[in-house]
Amino acid sequence: MPRVTRGFKARRRRNRVLKLAKSFRGARHRLYRTAAEAVDHALTYAYRDRRAKKRDFRRLWIVRIGAGAEQNGTSYSRLIGGLKKANVELDRKVLSNLAILDPNAFSAVTKLAS
Repeated sequence: MPRVTRGFKARRRRNRVLKLAKSFRGARHRLYRTAAEAVDHALTYAYRDRRAKKRDFRRLWIVRIGAGAEQNGTSYSRLIGGLKKANVELDRKVLSNLAILDPNAFSAVTKLAS
């Protein structure tokens, strides 16, 4: 009696997993069981890190704004507080780009905040 290979549906499922594991190293892209585990972990990390990415960029922008604020003789918290009071609605990404690419414009914004 021949062994049962479970047919079309199982093959389609395995091929879908192996396709997701295409660029993985070693057995992780060749063997179904290993690939399935690797793909599960990879998808979990991808989901988690799409959220972490937003936090990481915000932290980077805050560090850059803080450095620019220190060069203009103020602190990050005073700058942000002053901008809120002055109703300046520039987000941290824009402020960070100003601090790096156009220091003169950033100084003008800092003066508005004080």
